[in-house]
Amino acid sequence: MQLFEAVRLALAQIRVQKLKSFFTLLGVMISVMFLIAVVSIVQGMNVYVEQDFAGKFLGINTFNLRPYPDINTGNVTDQEWKEWQQRPKITIADAMAVKAALPDGTRWAMHDVRWMNVSSRYATGGAQVLAEAATPEYFKIKDLPVAQGRLFDEQEDAVGADVIVIGDALAAEYFPNLDPVGRTLLVQRFPFRVIGVFTHQGTVFGLNLDRQAIAPFHSEMSRLTGARQNLYGVVVQSPTPAQFQPLEEIVREVMRNRHQLHPTDPDNFVMESSESALTQWKTIEHYLVLAGMVLPAIGLVVGAIVIMNIMLVAVAERTREIGIRKSLGARRRDILAQFLVESATLSCFGAILGVGLGITLAKVVAMVSPLPAAVAPWSIVVSVVVGGGIGVIAGAYPASRASRLDPILAIRAE
Repeated sequence: MQLFEAVRLALAQIRVQKLKSFFTLLGVMISVMFLIAVVSIVQGMNVYVEQDFAGKFLGINTFNLRPYPDINTGNVTDQEWKEWQQRPKITIADAMAVKAALPDGTRWAMHDVRWMNVSSRYATGGAQVLAEAATPEYFKIKDLPVAQGRLFDEQEDAVGADVIVIGDALAAEYFPNLDPVGRTLLVQRFPFRVIGVFTHQGTVFGLNLDRQAIAPFHSEMSRLTGARQNLYGVVVQSPTPAQFQPLEEIVREVMRNRHQLHPTDPDNFVMESSESALTQWKTIEHYLVLAGMVLPAIGLVVGAIVIMNIMLVAVAERTREIGIRKSLGARRRDILAQFLVESATLSCFGAILGVGLGITLAKVVAMVSPLPAAVAPWSIVVSVVVGGGIGVIAGAYPASRASRLDPILAIRAE
């Protein structure tokens, strides 16, 4: 029997026996649905963490020189935390030494940050904002364009001009129904003149990036953040991905020399990039995907048992048909192939329905919760292939039993 003919007969059986076919497919369908949904949510979280979270916080081809990591997705012990607190601070002198060692074309910025209270003559109170002191190239490194006004430049940073660029949420809150450009924003009661409003940045893991305000590093803001004693970090961006690792080695050598570390001493600073920051997340992602595949596998085993029982019933119901086919010249392998294809078709059909339901479930979860979802193409392929494989495995015994029937005894069966 040709493959397409066997598939056609299998689909005909599904149409004729709708209720029995539905319950046959149920186990496979539910298992595949949850596999697709779980993998889609994990994949969505991975895209979110790598592109939105790490991308916006750390930048592209960028690393941040800091005393200790800023992003941790794993557990930090008390001993590790105490060791981090005893490390030497990153100072302005360190930042200038790093800048002097960098090759041409490399972007570099000093950066410090602190949560502060802000107000204006039009509004007071409200939650604290992320107030930052940064050198001008910070905007290019972090890709922070403005929707209104402009960014401050090197000259304004050099003279310590008290100007500031704010997020659109701050503009709407402290300058309601007004153009904020040219007006005064008080940061810890110190006046800064607003010269620009950032384009909308959105929220990352609950942190509203539109509630930030950035002033020149050499302005009063650095005193307010405490940058003159130690920096939050030094940001370095390589021109190309190929130059990224060599730049890290240059900065590492500078800092080890400045901290007078011996060759056997470990680094007492970190250079945090998206790859290094998300090492723990990659491990978590691996286990989540594994769990998302293992748990539905239990349902697939149950589905396989159901398919095998249904196929055994089908063999018993169609004993006479099998006998007639054998008496007309059907070989054992023809009978075997017919029932294997029928079983695999049932299972694949259930897997396809499960894929559709899984994608729908993932989209619904993304709509009604903060969890993102991104369907991974490999999960669809795996689901259909596994579905077909389960059908072949489950149908192997019933098909073998059907192929061994004696044609004379089979024809006599009622």
